[in-house]
Amino acid sequence: MSRPLLVAWSGGKDAAQALERLRADPAWRVAGLLTSVTVPYDRISIHGVRRSILHAQARALGLPLFEAELPVQADNATYEASFAAALAQASASEPGLDAIAFGDLFLADVRAYREALLARLGWHGVFPLWGEDTRRLAQAFIARGHRAILCCVDTRQLDATFCGRDYDAALLADLPAGCDPCGENGEFHTCVHGGPLFAQPIELARGEHVLREQRFAYVDLVDTSSTSPPR
Repeated sequence: MSRPLLVAWSGGKDAAQALERLRADPAWRVAGLLTSVTVPYDRISIHGVRRSILHAQARALGLPLFEAELPVQADNATYEASFAAALAQASASEPGLDAIAFGDLFLADVRAYREALLARLGWHGVFPLWGEDTRRLAQAFIARGHRAILCCVDTRQLDATFCGRDYDAALLADLPAGCDPCGENGEFHTCVHGGPLFAQPIELARGEHVLREQRFAYVDLVDTSSTSPPR
């Protein structure tokens, strides 16, 4: 019998590939998504994607969404308390749920932190993409027909002009040497809006470009799908 688990959903490509991998694995049954949201901005934390787009993603994926709500510049204790509350909400709705999957690829310190936190909460982590070649993962994502846009770029690692570009073969070819093709070192973040996992694509328009903290370039993605509810 398959075991239920959550997927830590950033809205980006690695989370999508982790979800795709788990849905194909008979050992697991994906019971929902868990996302950290910065409440005053109504946006996915770090990625800066509108909460309304997050909800559209969950609808298109046909999965329940659990949100860990955070204030601006939340400290670690606040993050952990909100994350624990979201896990508790999810487990209350799904008997036997005590696992959550992450799209982490090779950052050992990040994985160790997650595993230690989960152990304190009586949960455990699953890492379906761990240790895989990131160039092959990037190419497979594109070949499978997934669609994503770079929603945030760390301008200390990658030029701001990459922000807002489609994550496609042309982008991979243009990435400078030393930039991980999956952005695992924080070079960029993505927003997935279509592909084989989605019941219907989310049509996104690129709005304002902004620079935060004199470092992080963001593009304001706007859902223009005809089925999108009003904000």
